[in-house]
Amino acid sequence: MTSPAAGGPLRVAVVGAGPAGIYVADSLTKKEPGTEVDIYDRLPAPFGLLRYGVAPDHLKMKNLAGTLQKVIENPTVRFFGNVELGRDLTTTELLADYHAVVYTVGASTDRPMGIPGENLPGSIAATDFVAWYCGHPDAETQPVQLDSQHAAVIGLGNVALDVARILVRNPEELSPTDVPDTVLDALRASQIRDVHIVGRRGPEHVKFTLKELREMGELEGVDVIVDPAHFADIPDELEKNLQKMVDEMRSWSTRERTGAERRLHLHFYAPPQEVLGTDRVEGLRIKAGDGSEDLPVGLVFRSIGYLGVPVPGVPFDEANKVVPTEDHRVIGGQVELGEYAAGWVKRGATGVIGTNRSDADHTVEVILGDRDELLKREVSPGAALELVRSRVAKLVELENWNSLDAAEKALGEKRGNAARVKVHTWAGMLEAAGHTLD
Repeated sequence: MTSPAAGGPLRVAVVGAGPAGIYVADSLTKKEPGTEVDIYDRLPAPFGLLRYGVAPDHLKMKNLAGTLQKVIENPTVRFFGNVELGRDLTTTELLADYHAVVYTVGASTDRPMGIPGENLPGSIAATDFVAWYCGHPDAETQPVQLDSQHAAVIGLGNVALDVARILVRNPEELSPTDVPDTVLDALRASQIRDVHIVGRRGPEHVKFTLKELREMGELEGVDVIVDPAHFADIPDELEKNLQKMVDEMRSWSTRERTGAERRLHLHFYAPPQEVLGTDRVEGLRIKAGDGSEDLPVGLVFRSIGYLGVPVPGVPFDEANKVVPTEDHRVIGGQVELGEYAAGWVKRGATGVIGTNRSDADHTVEVILGDRDELLKREVSPGAALELVRSRVAKLVELENWNSLDAAEKALGEKRGNAARVKVHTWAGMLEAAGHTLD
């Protein structure tokens, strides 16, 4: 075994190649030049939430990929895709190679509503729908048929807005985005004309961002409908940004309808009580005043929060669905010092992508504060990668990712008006990355 105590560099493994993980690598290499960072991800492509969570029509945010690309091109940073922790490599094997391991795997499943009927066909987690329209390889088939005229989206956060916007937006406006052709074709064939956003609390409790909210009110060919009565009892003193959002929604409540082909309905103070139906969704019962109201929806999209999932070999707080930490250090890990977490898997699904940059910086400050003790850990540099190369026949490194990246840009040119079109199946991604399929 060797150790950088005699002059070698600090070696850090990052598990998860989303913004949180890449920001950790960026911060480490800037604050401690020469640090060697290897980023592992189970997918063949990097960028995580940016690639598979940000709505395709948010083109400006998508451009952040260029900044993240520069980080993985850093000579002291390496990307290894199609590597799954627990399947291809264990936490123990990582810790034997690196002085520190940082878990940044995000939060990938949905929070259940806990009401009757929520598991009927036609009721789908927003996480699954977002994965589909973002071209995630785990969502190779369309998760739900868009064959109903009415749909409900339950939740008052940005993901709910994204889902609702994709459902009501003219699909031709998505042609310049990176959505796969199969997604674009399905949205073109969609029968949905009315989308109901349903929240259990009032307008002053929304978790939207102002930019996303205003975007909803500017959609061409969409009428936004909200009851003016929802704004009667809102407190006078609200935080500045929240006040702007309340004012924006209040202005919608007095708009004259244009007779647009599609409509967006906002329902506040309307806790969902039951998803109605026998063999599939036939309606949604919501609280309305002292009684209830049945919305005639054929589809329900659940968007009340993302939850983390356990990482093999890593402590997990089942109650809060996060990796337990204290000051960014994993509690109860395999080594006394050397395991850290950043991003949603540590703090829960809160904040926007930019929040992960400051979170990564704080995590890195702790790692570098521990540097002298970490360097005392005996490690075997290169041992983990040797194991990966022997176990993963279709390993995706930077060169492979660049090939896949080029293939997607070529598909964008073929469509004619898109910067890229995602390759959205495992087989297609690996083939585009330069691997011969069996």
